[in-house]
Amino acid sequence: MEKTPSLKLAEEYMRLGGRRLAKIDDNIVTTRQWEKDTPEAAAFWRENIEPLDANRRREVEVHLASISDV
Repeated sequence: MEKTPSLKLAEEYMRLGGRRLAKIDDNIVTTRQWEKDTPEAAAFWRENIEPLDANRRREVEVHLASISDV
């Protein structure tokens, strides 16, 4: 099965050491971060995910690990 662009972005962010976790509550998606990202993951987030419009960014965020899973 082919991966969506949103899934690819989320996987690359996590592969680089991204530590943000998804919080999904009543279909509202946000992220939480208790641990610092690696410098590579932080730069990737700033350059590739922050600039996305709200809908595309939400699509990426739902592929992150959930705070419910930790």
